[in-house]
Amino acid sequence: MKTTIHYVGKFIKAMLLFVFVFSFKLNAQDDENKGISMYQYRHVPPDQMEEFISRETKYWSKVAENALSKGNLTFWGLFQKVGGFDEPNSPNILFINTYNDIDAGESVWDPSEVWPDVSMDQMDTFSMGEVIHTLFVKPAVWVKAKNAVPENDYNFVKIIYHNASDPGNLIALEDKYWTPFIQSSMDSGKTKQKAWGNATILSPSGPEMKANTISFDIYASLKEALDPTWDQNTVFPQDGLTEIGALEMDQRISFVYRIVKVVAPTEQ
Repeated sequence: MKTTIHYVGKFIKAMLLFVFVFSFKLNAQDDENKGISMYQYRHVPPDQMEEFISRETKYWSKVAENALSKGNLTFWGLFQKVGGFDEPNSPNILFINTYNDIDAGESVWDPSEVWPDVSMDQMDTFSMGEVIHTLFVKPAVWVKAKNAVPENDYNFVKIIYHNASDPGNLIALEDKYWTPFIQSSMDSGKTKQKAWGNATILSPSGPEMKANTISFDIYASLKEALDPTWDQNTVFPQDGLTEIGALEMDQRISFVYRIVKVVAPTEQ
């Protein structure tokens, strides 16, 4: 009898270990499949902004579409900051590029296959501004309103920077409490927000960064991005928000951007 119990115990332990390892591999695979994003913040002089945006949307978005079709690039986005402070010395353009293989990221930007007869002088935008910051970011959660039509409803994004004592736990708590709440609120029309997501900043890191996670609020109008409205009967997940807030070490920082152009797979 003792022998039987001994083997049953070993079997149960082996199965628990298998489940744990299998779950870990699945989660790791899910994380890997999200890729890594490069956030590049640039300052473009106001007198060159119109031409800068024209070249990016005409030429480089098509290069991004070609790269997307080949599989490494999974997202390209051009965002123009709305407002700001110390504007002459601050970034006013944000690019977000997400790669399955970040080490091969540069290889997707050869324009010759898409624009063989266009000179680089006609397409160049890098010389029209200055790179101020570059962040490497791991996408995490993404949800959208059931009735959202990205080409019509994704016009402005509020990007919020969080500085957490435990960034991994912050992302997990937001997923636990905020994801179901914001999904339900968007679907039921209690908010005019159209999508929400979060991500972890991988690099750079340290006390001078003042941020290690990011969240995104997507809206159709600038008014809602600046001053969101909620149904008066909305019940917020206060206990969850308190738990999330306990991890945040500094006041949140946020900026609003106009979504100029995005190249991404079609949302289902």
